[in-house]
Amino acid sequence: MATTPDRERQLEEDAAQLQRLGYAQQLLRDMGGFSNFAVSFSIISILTGAVTLYGHGLRFGGPFVMGVGWPLVAVMTLAVAASLAQLASSFPTAGALYHWAAMLGGPRVGFFTAWLNTVGQFAITAGIDYGLAEFVADMLGLSRERGDVLPLYAVILLSHAVLNHVGVRVVAWLNDFSAWYHLAGVALLIGALAALAPKQDAAFLLSRVSTEHPASYTYGFLIGLLQAQWTFTGYDASAHISEETRDPTRNAPWGIFLSVAVSAVVGYVLLGAVTLAIQDLPATVAAPNPFLYVLTNALGPSIGGALVWVAIGAMWFCGLSSVTSNSRMLFAFARDNGLPGSRWLKHVSPRFRSPSVAVWVSVVAAFVVALWAQAYAAMVALSTLALYASYALPIWVGWRARRNGTWSHQGPWDLGRASPWVNGVALGWCAVITVLFVLPPNQLAGYTFAGALVLLGLYWVLMQRHTFTGPKVTLLRQRADATTSAARSSPSSG
Repeated sequence: MATTPDRERQLEEDAAQLQRLGYAQQLLRDMGGFSNFAVSFSIISILTGAVTLYGHGLRFGGPFVMGVGWPLVAVMTLAVAASLAQLASSFPTAGALYHWAAMLGGPRVGFFTAWLNTVGQFAITAGIDYGLAEFVADMLGLSRERGDVLPLYAVILLSHAVLNHVGVRVVAWLNDFSAWYHLAGVALLIGALAALAPKQDAAFLLSRVSTEHPASYTYGFLIGLLQAQWTFTGYDASAHISEETRDPTRNAPWGIFLSVAVSAVVGYVLLGAVTLAIQDLPATVAAPNPFLYVLTNALGPSIGGALVWVAIGAMWFCGLSSVTSNSRMLFAFARDNGLPGSRWLKHVSPRFRSPSVAVWVSVVAAFVVALWAQAYAAMVALSTLALYASYALPIWVGWRARRNGTWSHQGPWDLGRASPWVNGVALGWCAVITVLFVLPPNQLAGYTFAGALVLLGLYWVLMQRHTFTGPKVTLLRQRADATTSAARSSPSSG
């Protein structure tokens, strides 16, 4: 453990680094490496995405989605995570993706990245907390009608808003606890299923069935990948809390990459254990909540129900971390005057050192998203589309900037010679996701995403094109200034 002088020195270095990127230290910098990892690990939350969408994957592609789809998505997502990690290492600011895109590609790219990430984060918070509310309703014997679920959803959002407003240190501690809670919860689930549940042969994980799209299994399987892909979202949170993390050039990128890698392995074991405990596949597929059905039938109502409550606790932690990340993104974008009401959104509570207005706007927007989407899958599809579009833009301009020399100074976490092909895989996978998750039955997400792009385009052209300058430091401008200076000093220039 670092001594107090070492810690103070690190904090001074971090503040100076942030100052070079154009910003003063405003947020409380009190998170270590594990805390940074824990935020992203909690938002990925295999006990949230993989569980709330378990029925989606099972109905569209059967056990094959768990046995083959999950590792396929995990490998592709690691390329995206690695590409983002090297950017986080060079530019550790709360704006994260938006700042990287603007610094390397200009204000217009940064503007669209920020808005796409904002929309995606509103939708992911909605997906997490609404899915949690549905599980709570199931366990309390309530229906999944919106009249029963929306009040539960509002209470859950309120709890996350209050904690993020008044308890920065408490939230950091809860995020640390959340990571251990997730690991312990997964171990408990796997252990109980391994010891007490009847089990299918491993070959069962290759079983193919699609009740939602029986005419074409391949199509159903691809749509079923939403279960895994939505789970692997939100890991950019480690970058958004860079200004609250000590030594962020190392801790933030490792938080991004390791949160995906650990979730990939642990999640695969969890899904395998749950799926192999299925005894009657048709009955499980037809159940209103297949995950709950598997656990209560394999382990009995008492033990199975208790383990579902363990998963519900993990979902609550996941939503808490999502609001933390979302509010930091809003704060950073507002700090550069990129949002309506930026004057208020960039406010930092002098008492709690939290972006208090941004916190409450985040949860209100998440509630509005839930009112917009009748279907749960539409929320998660929209969040996946918007977030991965916001991931692709900085990766693309970063790849281009490395080629032309604009981005010449990399941080300590760097892909080196592997960077071009890793970036290429990441961009290719983002393109695949964009096509997949606008196809039926996710048309609503696709129409909304397209509509959002049109509105953002109009907002940019009519209002922000001549006024929005982006982050304080833009590498493109620095390079242009350097080129002009060199031209003026050369003998031929005079």
